[in-house]
Amino acid sequence: MDKATTHGHYLYNKNLRPLAGALRKNMTKAEACLWKYVLPAGMMKGYTFNRQRAVMNYIADFSCKKLCLVIEVDGITHQQEEVYLKDKKKEGDLEKAGFKVVRFTDEEVLSDIEGVRRTLEFCIEEREKDLRFTSPNPLREGDIAQW
Repeated sequence: MDKATTHGHYLYNKNLRPLAGALRKNMTKAEACLWKYVLPAGMMKGYTFNRQRAVMNYIADFSCKKLCLVIEVDGITHQQEEVYLKDKKKEGDLEKAGFKVVRFTDEEVLSDIEGVRRTLEFCIEEREKDLRFTSPNPLREGDIAQW
């Protein structure tokens, strides 16, 4: 958590901004459903999420800066070994930097959106506990202003 909270300014990669913008215009059906029905405008326990956010050298499908939480929605191509290995590296790098990564498949989002919502609510509650009780420097608004 320390790297993400203490050095939050380096985690946003402005060089990936054009790619992130292009991905926002081409969201998958599952990503669009998650964005529309679960993550819009503070609907998820009052937290703001961004879609297709450049973090480090990656584009996170969805992220909440305040919680250092990344949500990934994986389509069928993520079952291919090469893509799976890239996903694991991305997840490991993000977690080393202090993020919590939560993954859902397209099928989970499209067939059980309420289950996905409940899982995210639980993850957020756990994340709030982690930030409140284990972080030596709890997040403040100023900590994320540069991210």
